[in-house]
Amino acid sequence: MAEVSSVPPLLSGNLAFFFDLDGTLAEIKPHPDQVYIPAAVRTLLQKMSVMSDGALALISGRSMAELDKLATPFHFPLAGVHGAERRDINDKTHIVTLPEPMVAALHQYLNDALTLLPGTELEPKGMAFALHYRQAPEAKEAIFALAQEMIQRYPELALQPGKCVVELKPLGIDKGAAIRAFMQEAPFAGRTPVFIGDDLTDEAGFKQVNALGGLTIKVGSGETIANHRLANVRMVYHWLGKLTQHIEQQKPDILRGENYESLSGSL
Repeated sequence: MAEVSSVPPLLSGNLAFFFDLDGTLAEIKPHPDQVYIPAAVRTLLQKMSVMSDGALALISGRSMAELDKLATPFHFPLAGVHGAERRDINDKTHIVTLPEPMVAALHQYLNDALTLLPGTELEPKGMAFALHYRQAPEAKEAIFALAQEMIQRYPELALQPGKCVVELKPLGIDKGAAIRAFMQEAPFAGRTPVFIGDDLTDEAGFKQVNALGGLTIKVGSGETIANHRLANVRMVYHWLGKLTQHIEQQKPDILRGENYESLSGSL
């Protein structure tokens, strides 16, 4: 397990960047709708995308529509719902679906069940469902029991624990598979991958990137197979700013722009 003090090295060369969102690029909030990526960080991500010829993707449990909204005005390759939906560099989408009758039945059953658990919240994602209990931690055991019941009833589903959430998603879908798909395509192919995440859902991504000889970074505490660690979201911002400056020094013509100095200072 990586130590909290295990600060990632400042790399250069042909890199491909993959970022989780909540708890990595944005502070976790009491409600998902309150989450945002600071404007300076969005601008930094765009600069990193330019310097890597577009090899930068957001990999999240959120939907691609939510990711686009949070990244606005910039437009990146995306993997939403843990990879059940993916958009490549050419804007081609790859979406895993579940049968409509199954989705409708699940939605109704889960909605009725969570109504009996005050403070919990159901987030339908089309091909997946998130069962949130951040506002009702005492409901954790009941939420897990409900999710286990669903995967026994529907073997097409898998259970994915997260921070105060349990998700039901299509079997075989995870962030590692999404990263693997990106790494087989331009502009990611042939580059060294870098993946930063904070949650149990990111461990599959860490496993894939480690297998490719890349750099994996866990944000916050907890056991992980990532090979480095940053303490919190603010340290992610700080490290990304330092990394961008380091790469600019290696390739000074790539990132130089009129707003870069003020951007660095704002991080």
